[in-house]
Order: sequence, then C-alpha cells, then structure tokens
Amino acid sequence: MKITFLGAAQEVTGSCYLVETEKHKFMVDCGLFQGSKELEQKNHDEIDFSKAEFMILTHAHIDHTGRIPFLYKNGYRKPIYCTKATKDLAEIMLMDSAKIQESDVEWENRKRQRSGKKLLSPLYTTIDAMSCISLFQGRYYNEVVKINEDISVIFRDAGHMLGSSSLEIFITENGKTTKIIFSGDIGTSNNPILNNPYVLSGCDYLVMESTYGNRIHEPYKESVHSLIEIIEKVSSRGGTVIIPSFAVGRTQEIIYELNSYYDYQIKNHYEKKVPVYVDSPMALEATKAFMKNTDLFNQKAKDYISSGDNVFEFENLHYVKNVDESKMLNSVKFPRVIISSSGMATAGRVRHHLKHNLWDEKNAVVFVGYQAQGSLGRILLDGIDEVKLFGETIKVNAEIYNLGGFSGHADQNNLMDFVDNMKVKPKKIFITHGENEGAETLSNLLKEKYNVEAVIPKIYSTEEFEAGNYNIEQEISTNRENNDLYAELEKIKKKIDRLYENKELFDHNNMDSEEYNQLNNQILDLKNKIMTINMITGE
Repeated sequence: MKITFLGAAQEVTGSCYLVETEKHKFMVDCGLFQGSKELEQKNHDEIDFSKAEFMILTHAHIDHTGRIPFLYKNGYRKPIYCTKATKDLAEIMLMDSAKIQESDVEWENRKRQRSGKKLLSPLYTTIDAMSCISLFQGRYYNEVVKINEDISVIFRDAGHMLGSSSLEIFITENGKTTKIIFSGDIGTSNNPILNNPYVLSGCDYLVMESTYGNRIHEPYKESVHSLIEIIEKVSSRGGTVIIPSFAVGRTQEIIYELNSYYDYQIKNHYEKKVPVYVDSPMALEATKAFMKNTDLFNQKAKDYISSGDNVFEFENLHYVKNVDESKMLNSVKFPRVIISSSGMATAGRVRHHLKHNLWDEKNAVVFVGYQAQGSLGRILLDGIDEVKLFGETIKVNAEIYNLGGFSGHADQNNLMDFVDNMKVKPKKIFITHGENEGAETLSNLLKEKYNVEAVIPKIYSTEEFEAGNYNIEQEISTNRENNDLYAELEKIKKKIDRLYENKELFDHNNMDSEEYNQLNNQILDLKNKIMTINMITGE
C-alpha cells in the first residue's frame, strides 16, 4: 500500500492524496492551492486520475475541493463520497470559485489583448463546477459506507465546519484489514454552533493536519470579548469595522455571536445598536445550507433554535443583496460592521471595502481566521505600510487585529488531544497541511510523547506502508452500539410533539409563498422518509 501526497505537503493549501493498494486506486480530497502566485501555479499541474476508481472528501472548503471541476473538465467521471452537508456546501463554494476563475482571467485577458499577448483560459468554468456536483454522493456521519468488496469508509464529525469529517478508511487485502485515518481539518472544542471533534478509537496509519502545530489559540471567549470591545470602540469614534471572513463557517459563527451580543444590548436597554452588513452572496447561500442542516448543530445551538430564535437573523443585521448595495456601503460613512469574503482578502468584495477603509485611522480591520503566506491578509498582519488595490496605492492607517480564538483549526493542544484520545496509537503518522515550523513542531512532540514515527512528506512524494491487522467487524459493531436508534427516535418524537403543540405558528396567512412552499416541501419530505422507515422495519 502507498500514499502519494499531491498537495498540502509542507504547505497548508491544495490538499490531495492518491491511495494505492494491490487492486485499487482512489483519491482523498482535491483542493485548490491558494496564496502566492507560485502556489497558485500548481493548480495547473496535471493529476493522473485515469485509474482512480473514486474520491472521498473530508469537507467542502476550496483548499480541499477546488480542483474537482478542473478534473471534471479533463474527463473525471467517478463517484465522489462525502457527507450530505459537504455536498450542499461544495455546490455553493465551487460555483463561487469558478466565477472567480472566470473573472480573474477576463481581467488578465484585457491587459494581454492590449499588449498583443496570448489569451488565457480559466482553470475551469461555472459549467464545469455545476456539472461535477452530479458525481457527489452524500452520506451521513457514522454510517459504514461500503464502497467495494475491499474498501469501506466512516465519516466522523471533525468539528471544523458544517459537514466536515475525519475519515476512517478500512482497506482489506490478502485477508488483512488496514485502518487509515485522514484527519481532515480538525476543529476546536469551543465552536458555538458545531459539535466537538469525534473521539476516534485508533488506527494503523494517520494522515494528520498541522496548521497550528506550533501555536496555542487565545481562549475563544476572549476573542469574542475582544471583537465586541473593538466594535464598541471603533463605532464610538464614527469608524467602520471590516471583518474579512470565510463565507462558509466563520461568517455564520460571527453572526451567531453578534446575535447574542444584540440580545445582550436589548436586555440592557442599549440605545445605539451598530448595524451589521454581511456583504457576500456566497455567505447568504451558505447560511441557507446551514439552516437546512441544523441536525448537525451542537445541543446549545439546537436549543436556541427550538426556542423560536433564528440564530442567523436579528434586527440590525442586513444581508447585502447586490453589487449596487455593496457600493453604497462605501459611498456613505457611518459606524457599522461589514463582514465580507474572502477570509484572506485575496478576492471578493472585501477588497473593495479595504480599498475604501484602510486609509482612515478611525477604522479597524479584524482577521478571524488563518492567513496563508502571500495573501493580503498575511501582508497586513505583518505590518505593511501601504498596499496596492485595483491599481491604486492605499496607505494602511486603520488598526489591524488578529483574533486567533475564532480559528476553525485545532491548535497544538487540540492536535495532541486528537492522538492522545486514541486507544490504539498509529504505527506511523504523516504530518500534512501545515507550514514547515508548525509541521516540524508537531512532529517532534508526537515522536517524543508516543515514540511513534511522525514524518513530514514532500510534495509529490510517495510513502509505502505495510498492511495492518484491524478488526473491522468489531469497529462496525461498536459503531452500531454508539448509534442508539431508539434514543434518536425519542428525540425526534419530542421535537414533532413540540411543533404540534405550537401549530398556530404554521398560519399560512402570515407566510409569503416561498416560506409556505419551503415548509410544505419539508413536511412532504418528512412523510416520505417515515414511509421509507416503515418499509425497512415492516411496521
């Protein structure tokens, strides 16, 4: 058996792995390289997928899925397995990525045409992005997915973003079963919406992320408190707070926390409530996907929703619907918060907001996620005096903040806990998805604590390993014990009873046609699923 590291090797973006056994070949993730021009050039490198029978995805972020339309464009037509929420979000994110590819090439080609240079083609188009979604097969967490007679996978909640997974892959050959875990991006233990990462039992081999292998995050609540303090300070002097934020995941978490802050303001009779603008079409679509998958929320968020509160809406929150509204935000100056993508400020509407706000010392820019080398976000955090945006040199006078507690990536302590919680420690760990310092620090810590081989593969290198001897039947049996069907049915029954008790909420006279149709479709879908359960159980 062997793994070839086609991305995220001694770097954070471009996650992509090719796994080969005696009889099978398959891929895990196929992400876009992001950051510097040198990194982005790797997106054009050819991947030999001709013998890959299928692909498995850890989650929907573009650095894990962003090259799939490129593969589709070049002939890939095999199944892609992922969680249902990942499929929902990937459709949104890949379409957005394709629009950026097309827009960037259109901009570049205008200059090339004037100088007589050869015109470029986008890496892929919106048609490629839309078409490749037909290959995605959504699955549930903790379901044993038998891909073929030799390979099965279980998706475990990684707590990083909606639908994110650590993959438990079981490969049987010559009568022996090897268990490989791909950690995916591991979340923190304090996400306001999502569950903590699933505690895994162990494996033979582990492919593990190391984004923050050399760093400890500030406590989450401290970052929330700091954000509120910044908003209050900046708004009191008439300034604007710009939050470059990943449209999927981070934006919803920030909205959730600002919703809580708004409730606090109401409770304490605040007269002035700072308006919040979410200026990202993709964030709006992603928020709809979140509301479609509330079953994946943690209990606190579910209770919040059950109380009748929409966690992604409050009175002074405004979703910017079009380009004209976005432009208006920069034509009039008043205290406000603008949340806009992209999170690293490498593309998207946030760059326009930075152009119009960086020069003013009354304003502040708050980063709430990882900033890759070469990205505008990293450059601003490093303290540069001026930047070039849309051909114009902009002086950096605004305050620049980095709130690490909002990170969706596990810090060093969380990463060590990920391995520490495994009853069966891996024979070998492959450290990926991290810059050199983070990967090396984590590798040394793992070697020292567990006396395990922890290697840092190079890009395009191949690592071979021997078959393990894992008991897949015991693993599946444990999985069934953990999934208490009766307990889950009881929870669903209580929720339906509560809805029935509050049936006056379903007054169709108070709904617009879209809300009514959406609710009607959900009820019809529920009826169909109940009929399916009846057929399976014979009752």
